[in-house]
Amino acid sequence: MAKKGNRIQVILECTEQKTSGVPGMSRYITKKNRKNTTARLELKKYNPFLKKVTVHKEIK
Repeated sequence: MAKKGNRIQVILECTEQKTSGVPGMSRYITKKNRKNTTARLELKKYNPFLKKVTVHKEIK
């Protein structure tokens, strides 16, 4: 029987694009360890719509 792992899949969404009014939404999918990282992730990722690196936050 397989045991339930601590790694879960999360979606990261750009925070700057909501306020800029540019159409489209930059999202990335990644995994995190639920046991070690209990807070929401914040990573700098490339946004192809804004053509620059922006902060992406974890969404539910």
